[in-house]
Amino acid sequence: MYIQDTTFKPNIFLRNKHVNTLYRYFFSKIKVNFIRERMLTDDADFIDLDVSKVNSDKVVIVIHGLEGSSESNYIHTITELLNKNNYDVYAFNMRGCSGEPNNLLSSYHSGKTEDLLAIIQYIKLKKDYKQLHVVGYSLGGNLAIKFMGEFADKMPSLIKSAVGVSVPCDLKGSTIAIAKWDNTLYMKGFLKTLKEKTIEKIMRFPNANINKKKMLAAKNFFDFDNLVTAPIHGFKDAEDYWKQSSCKQFIKNIKHATLLITSKDDPFLTTSCMPIEEAKKHQYFTFLQTEYGGHIGFVRNFKMKKQRWLEYQIVDFIKKNS
Repeated sequence: MYIQDTTFKPNIFLRNKHVNTLYRYFFSKIKVNFIRERMLTDDADFIDLDVSKVNSDKVVIVIHGLEGSSESNYIHTITELLNKNNYDVYAFNMRGCSGEPNNLLSSYHSGKTEDLLAIIQYIKLKKDYKQLHVVGYSLGGNLAIKFMGEFADKMPSLIKSAVGVSVPCDLKGSTIAIAKWDNTLYMKGFLKTLKEKTIEKIMRFPNANINKKKMLAAKNFFDFDNLVTAPIHGFKDAEDYWKQSSCKQFIKNIKHATLLITSKDDPFLTTSCMPIEEAKKHQYFTFLQTEYGGHIGFVRNFKMKKQRWLEYQIVDFIKKNS
């Protein structure tokens, strides 16, 4: 189903895509007291999960975006509202994003759905939950939607729904969008931390065959994914990585309730990231598209109580499919 939303109406100052994107990042401050659990993986690595429980029989896995973590503002905001609605929450810190380098040369990427499956299996062993939902933002949203299509025919019965927010459904298209001049601030921010982590990897894995000089000179994801992301995760090159990992191609396979929320003015996305045709007449996949909202923004008003349009959309969808 494709829905053009008319309910999200930000004030005039927040109709600027960059203002809406950055306002949530800098000013939407809500703090949840997480308890950390470390999940050991079969490949001698670990994944850190930050947990906020209300003794529920329902649980939601929330997944951050590129270079985010459980400390990202949107993770705390959705966790608080989910807890208030009687859902336990597991915030998934992707490998290398929990404040501590992971053990391996490889870390995380946009299509690494096997880690999400491992977390679901881990949670099942921890407690006999009656239902599980997944919420992912940006890169984490790509992971969630790809998972729902990729594992559609072998989906654990525990899983009831998934939500993706501001998702780069076509990774190449998103790469092109972020490389535009007016996104220079975002690009520099992403590359700064990615390069710092890569330097640490080079020091620990001197035989990794990563060209440090070229890596440090990378100006965009075309360069960085070719030099680092693709080779260390077993892809031929950046194009191969984007092609295999983009969730858009998996939407047609989805067989469980899945919602995508994206704004038309998202500065990180191109029209190729907007799966309108895929959503039309789809029984399980709903694409809710707003006019404004930026990237993981969707801030309506400067007053805190009126900022949570996005969170209420997510929680309402989860409750509807509980």
